[in-house]
Amino acid sequence: MTTGRPTPLLVLNVAALTPRLLRHMPHLRAVAEPDGDTPGHGAQLEPVFPAVTCSVQASLLTGLPPSRHGIVGNGWYFRDLGEVLLWRQHNLLVEGEKVWDTTRRRHPGYRVANICWWYAMGAGTDITVTPRPVYHADGHKSPDCYTVPPGLRDELTDALGPFPLFDYWGPRASIASSRWIARATEHVIRTAAPDLTLAYLPHLDYDLQRFGPAAPQAAAAARALDTVLAPLLRLARERGTTVVALSEYGITAVDHPVHINRALRAAGLLTVYTQAGMEYLDPYTSRAFAVADHQVAHLYVPDPADLPRVAELVRALPGVERVLDSAGKAAYGIDHARTGELVAVATTNAWFTYYYWLDDTRAPDFARCVEIHRKPGYDPAELLLDPADRLVRLRAAAALARRRLGLRSTLSVVPLDATHVRGSHGRLPDDPDDGPVLLLSDTTRLPRVQPRYAATDLPGLLLRLAGGTGREGHIAPRVRSGTRRPSG
Repeated sequence: MTTGRPTPLLVLNVAALTPRLLRHMPHLRAVAEPDGDTPGHGAQLEPVFPAVTCSVQASLLTGLPPSRHGIVGNGWYFRDLGEVLLWRQHNLLVEGEKVWDTTRRRHPGYRVANICWWYAMGAGTDITVTPRPVYHADGHKSPDCYTVPPGLRDELTDALGPFPLFDYWGPRASIASSRWIARATEHVIRTAAPDLTLAYLPHLDYDLQRFGPAAPQAAAAARALDTVLAPLLRLARERGTTVVALSEYGITAVDHPVHINRALRAAGLLTVYTQAGMEYLDPYTSRAFAVADHQVAHLYVPDPADLPRVAELVRALPGVERVLDSAGKAAYGIDHARTGELVAVATTNAWFTYYYWLDDTRAPDFARCVEIHRKPGYDPAELLLDPADRLVRLRAAAALARRRLGLRSTLSVVPLDATHVRGSHGRLPDDPDDGPVLLLSDTTRLPRVQPRYAATDLPGLLLRLAGGTGREGHIAPRVRSGTRRPSG
């Protein structure tokens, strides 16, 4: 147990932030610059594999790799349910002790706020803000958020308006959602003064996937987010709060979608069933199917006799760098019961689609919608309006108008042509300039600073920065997973 009030910490998770983008963000860059007698520090952050939102966030908060905490992607095939589920929210899915639980043993009464980090439900934090739409009986959804304590929702809605759900994901995704989150974080700091505040800012994800990381829109997004962050960073300085800014991954340019499920179907390994003329993935009878997640795909192959054939088929697909078997999964720190029997990794310029139909006229209706919970894989095309449809904006406006009148309407605006996606992530970065970063505003409590940290180092760093006596590195049994690819 440590006596005395711990140093307040603000941990900003700036999705997709890299050294290249940081050059356009003077306010955020200043976090790592010396300020009087306060030494800041900037370092490379080595992600875990797969370098996707949910997996890396779980490692940042537990100090464990996916093989230990079980978050093997943004979703996976739940074998006990027979369903592919992405973007679940309950914190009990994350195995292992969380950093706030460890810190509370040393600082009784340690107060933690989580503003939009993932797996927020039931996390045991004192304050929680997370997107949570209202799902109406007629099938449509309205923007809203879930908070702990419950009254915080009304406070934030009164001060900032409803959580901007349709600016958080989808074709309309914009700076509005990150601005709301930043202002909500300021509100929580001013009114509740947590010891540890976690805030997730997603804005850089959007135009980097839409246009690519080298596009002018990427630099513009970085500048816009930097402007939004300036008041929050100023508030942290005024309150003597140590700022930790980091990212989970970097986004790299892609130009080659890999239709892995279509290849499995053509080989007679993946099966579908048909309803109302639409085809649906049938995981119950498929001998192999893939849960696509950016540049990583989990291959579920129930019969071990099929493994050699599936591995050979997938390995031969253009855009596939490697296929991990049991030994490969162990080397990459992803050997967990939830992982596919095989895991495919894309080449630098490629990514995996979830598409399993062979004819677009047979695609399920949700394929053209923003539907993150029904698609059996991640779909970055949800960030786009179909460029092949000249009337798409007019049709979208008409659908929204019907919804405002209380009429049911399907917003079918997402393209089925995956070549329009320009950025992706998930594989380990080849170049540190394309990888995540770690910025510290005050390192006086650290015995030394390093040029590179692993994502699994964060809990130990936070304990040190708060004023704990633990060692700087990982506070749980150490398993280091970095950007150096395992051999073989």
